[in-house]
Order: sequence, then structure tokens, then C-alpha cells
Amino acid sequence: MQVQQLIKTLFFRFRTLILYGLIGGFCAALDFGVYTLLCHFDILPYLWANVISIHCGIICSFFLNRGVNFKVKDKPWLRFLSFYTIGLIGLGISELMLYLMVEVAEWNEIVCKLISIVAVALVQYLSNKCITFKNK
Repeated sequence: MQVQQLIKTLFFRFRTLILYGLIGGFCAALDFGVYTLLCHFDILPYLWANVISIHCGIICSFFLNRGVNFKVKDKPWLRFLSFYTIGLIGLGISELMLYLMVEVAEWNEIVCKLISIVAVALVQYLSNKCITFKNK
């Protein structure tokens, strides 16, 4: 019984972080799926496909986090602009981290990508929780 109570306590304490991770995983899969379809059927060149797919992931993530995770409904355009800006900042952080770890430190690019995903996800979670979805 104590283990179940501990799990329940931890879930409620870290609920938004857990949901943010689940929503992020789903939206990353959407991003990859859109990218793959656009490239596989030669609809767009891969760089344009990447731009479109990333935007699909950001938009999906915003609406799911807004409605399901943080449950904040006021100021939708202002919150979206904030979320989108944080997403673009995360993209810049990821690019910088990858460059430094791969080109300067000469680490494996797959390991570096995993490190950057975790670091950027934490920065974006904290930023979105404190800025985009902050309750009054």
C-alpha cells in the first residue's frame, strides 16, 4: 500500500512534467510522421518538409499542453506567441549544443542529440510553465 501511495504522490507532484513529456513524445512523433510523408512522396524538399513538420509539432504541443496539461484558457494568442517563441529558442539551443558537442568535443552525434533533447525539453518545460501557462 505504501508503494501505491508513493507512486500516486509522485504523479500528482510531477503531473505537469509527466504530461509535458507524454505530449512532447506524441508531438515529436507527429513531427517525424509529417516530415516522412512529405519527403517520401516528394511533396516538398526535405528542408521545407522539416520547417512544416516542426511547426505541426509546435502547434499540436501548444493546444494539447494548453487544454490537457496546464488547463489555461485565457489569452490564447498571447500564450501561443510565447509558446512558439520558446519553441524557436529551444531550436536555437539544440543547434548550438549539437554543434559544440559534435564539432568541438567530437562526441557521437546520436548521443549528443539525446542529450540536447533532454536539456531543451527541461528548459522549454520550465519556460512554458513559468511564462506561457502561468496562472494569475
